[in-house]
Amino acid sequence: MSYPPPIYHGDSGEVSAHVRRAGLEPAVVYPNGNKVFYLAQGTGTAGTFGLYRWEFAGPPSGPGAHFHRTITESFYVLEGTVTIFDGKDWVRCHAGDFAHVPAGGIHGFRNEDGAAKMLLHFAPGAPREAYFEGLAAGMGNLDGDDYDRFMREHDNTWV
Repeated sequence: MSYPPPIYHGDSGEVSAHVRRAGLEPAVVYPNGNKVFYLAQGTGTAGTFGLYRWEFAGPPSGPGAHFHRTITESFYVLEGTVTIFDGKDWVRCHAGDFAHVPAGGIHGFRNEDGAAKMLLHFAPGAPREAYFEGLAAGMGNLDGDDYDRFMREHDNTWV
């Protein structure tokens, strides 16, 4: 396998790195206390990926089985236990465990064992921020067509 085609065509490199410090404030705080930190948004990575830190506050929460048509999603557990659905079973994942879900792969995640932290990686860098913010604003509690429209808009297909 070879490298993909170049995406940088300059001769000398450029000063363009971004650093996010550990003390970053959460971008979204849910009513249940869960937090989302925007580490790398698709708008800042030329659409190549998005990286987010998800912190479960403690009460059990998280999406059930679903899939995405346009993005892959990966999970890396930082602290605690996150239960991840791999399409067949709910698997308890601990700090250091990693899961990758290709586009179309059925998956879900939740915390059943208290507070936990994980990294969420999406590729390419879809605008997941609007999804996270919409859920925090109560969009996930919509009924009927409005709920379906919100989920379709954000490439979530529930199974």
